[in-house]
Amino acid sequence: MIRLLLAGGIAAATSLISTRLLIAFFRHRNLSQPIREDGPASHARKAGTPSMGGIGIVFGACAGYAVSHFVYRGVFTYTGLFVMLTVVCAAAVGAVDDWLKKTRPNRLGLSKKSKMIGLLLVAGGFAGITVGFTDVNTELSFTRSGSIGFDLGEVGWAFWAVFMIVATANAVNLTDGVDGLAAGSSIFSFAAFTLIGYWAFRNFEVYDLPHALDLAVVAIAMLGGCAGFLWWNAAPSQIFMGDTGSLALGTALACLALVTNTHLLLPILCLLFVLETCSVMIQVGVFRLTGRRVFSMAPLHHHFEQRNWHETWVIVRFWLLAGFSTAVGLGLFYADFFRVSGT
Repeated sequence: MIRLLLAGGIAAATSLISTRLLIAFFRHRNLSQPIREDGPASHARKAGTPSMGGIGIVFGACAGYAVSHFVYRGVFTYTGLFVMLTVVCAAAVGAVDDWLKKTRPNRLGLSKKSKMIGLLLVAGGFAGITVGFTDVNTELSFTRSGSIGFDLGEVGWAFWAVFMIVATANAVNLTDGVDGLAAGSSIFSFAAFTLIGYWAFRNFEVYDLPHALDLAVVAIAMLGGCAGFLWWNAAPSQIFMGDTGSLALGTALACLALVTNTHLLLPILCLLFVLETCSVMIQVGVFRLTGRRVFSMAPLHHHFEQRNWHETWVIVRFWLLAGFSTAVGLGLFYADFFRVSGT
């Protein structure tokens, strides 16, 4: 437990300090995030706000993960290292996009195709090395291996892993549209995976996850990174996470679900991200078919802003929704444990 607290604390402190340095660095060089012209009019006041704050999140998480291992002589597992490596690679894809938005004369980043190719390469790399170098269970799962009993096989699991990573990374990216929403909501999800990893470690006979404790350290390190960043990102934001942060967070959540055998629990734990993504899909689909819009603006948080909800109302209420869905997901996880263990 102390190892977990140390990882979270070091990650939070490192993220807090490094994000402040990033704010100063980007402001000094007048490098800011361009504000979308098709977004809410109220967001025009955010022009000039620095971006790429996701660097602080990932740097903090890596520091927390590494320091906790060195201090307590923990075992670096392939699974934990692969998850962290994949998060860093996803952040790198986002960082290229963010940097091009800052430095190109037209303020455009990577094309949608280029960004998707980058994500596919990152996700495919994780799937390949995880299947090749770890004993990951290839069954489709809900709360643990054997909870469904349908084996995807190594190839099928690899394709499923790629889909989950790309889908979740894009879902968090869509949610990152108002100050603190994505970072604050992700804290709930990473807290859930911290508990899941630690619980699986303490109940090995039920979950058969030899790397569970290391994954709990990964999860709480990501939580700490988000917490330190949120200090500066809470409304009114002094820095945005950018694609650097949103792609890293989504990738981390998907990877943790894959290696803890909680694939189908992920949409419940991350219900807010699912709803945000569905709102965009519904908006685009209905508009193409009928020429009409279901929402005033998509993603969903912009719809409520257009309905004259103050930005802070949207953020706090969506955080509450994220917290509620996390509680439901953890309840289902424990209910399954109670049923199987008979305790």
